[in-house]
Amino acid sequence: MKANGLIEKNSIYGFTDTYDKLRKVLEENPNLKILLELDHSKNAASVDLDLAPTKIILFGNPKLGTVLMKDNQTVGIDLPQKILVIETSETVKLFYNDSYYLKERHQLSEKTSEILKKISSALDAVTNAAAGL
Repeated sequence: MKANGLIEKNSIYGFTDTYDKLRKVLEENPNLKILLELDHSKNAASVDLDLAPTKIILFGNPKLGTVLMKDNQTVGIDLPQKILVIETSETVKLFYNDSYYLKERHQLSEKTSEILKKISSALDAVTNAAAGL
């Protein structure tokens, strides 16, 4: 984990393919529900500004997130889960919050450890599939 709590992965695919694969993986998982998609580049263009392709997708599993929020409701500021996909001059990158950073940030109790492990594993699998890793 980086000091800022973000996990970063490089994709072997272009921006559109990476994002489409990410969306498909999330849609095909019966435990996850996509809640919101935001295209930051499109929003920038709407006010005549340029921004490299940048999208974020918010999704969740209330069965897991609710348990975390019952432990400490402040974790709700970081839920639902989100994955940011950006295009840089060199590559396409995916970013997401490290679950264990959330544990530290929100001082979650040890009883959340198994849930955080499940979330961490799911985020890793989803982003690896989207990035072709």
